[in-house]
Amino acid sequence: METTRVLGRSGIEVSALGFGCWAIGGEWQDADGQPLGWGKVDDEESVRAIRRALDLGVTFFDTADVYGTGHSERVLGRALGKRRDDAVVATKWGNVFDEDTRTLTGSDDSPEHARRALTASLRRLGTDRIDLYQLHIADADPARAAELRDVCEEFVREGLIRAYAWSTDDPERAAVFARGEHCAAVQHMANVLQDAPEMFALGEETGLASVIRSPLAMGLLSGRRRAHRPLEAGDIRSRPPFWLQGFDDSGADPAWLARVDALRDVLTSDGRTPAQGALAWLWARSPRAVPIPGFRSVAQAEENAGALEKGPLGGEQMAEVERILGR
Repeated sequence: METTRVLGRSGIEVSALGFGCWAIGGEWQDADGQPLGWGKVDDEESVRAIRRALDLGVTFFDTADVYGTGHSERVLGRALGKRRDDAVVATKWGNVFDEDTRTLTGSDDSPEHARRALTASLRRLGTDRIDLYQLHIADADPARAAELRDVCEEFVREGLIRAYAWSTDDPERAAVFARGEHCAAVQHMANVLQDAPEMFALGEETGLASVIRSPLAMGLLSGRRRAHRPLEAGDIRSRPPFWLQGFDDSGADPAWLARVDALRDVLTSDGRTPAQGALAWLWARSPRAVPIPGFRSVAQAEENAGALEKGPLGGEQMAEVERILGR
């Protein structure tokens, strides 16, 4: 398989696999105390994992200013250090937070906030440009989004960003950003359990890359989750918000795990792990797909990066997945 992709119309080359940096932000919460991170994290291990990923050919790293209320950006910036030019860095804006209390306090879709947020992200990441700058308000008003798209074009002209995208699962909203000259991608959810045909179709029509969040269904597709095994208190999956499917307050949903078990043989074909098979499904699903699985350890970084050499699933395997899931 071709182990690199070009991000949409931008000409920016990335590895076909990116790394999502939500989990390495550590613990944070909303104003009601709802956990929004993935539990405790070891910053030194995160740094080692990022550097190991680079060594293994992973060049695309996706974070957000709000992950760990700034902490993920700081860790990523430190890990890249002098190797910043070897990496393509994506981050997001739109949320407002208090770094001292690690609390999400709201959102701000104003052009003024976009510039403030960009300045702060550049500082935390220790860099002079963001390669892909993404709006992080999934349901922002389309008219306001058009204004923000124009603001992003200004940032490109100023050399502060190279390209931009919207993180949303609404194809009509994503299409608003797609009309901008330097829009390169849409970030959307997709995995073997939750296909996103409308979003993939949009990418085909507009030439945008699909940056795929939740490619492992929040860990369900790693093959290591068991039903009703509680998660640590600071993990968002321990008290799943309404949009987080596949989990309830007692842990992983048995019905979802049954589907994962049914897929195990086809996903582990050709010596893959279940996680590698789930990533292989996405590459077979679309040549524009750049999945960004999360990680918290060197071992996870190595397993995810190992999917690159195995390549996409074949046509027969893809048909078998559809048959098993009854799609």
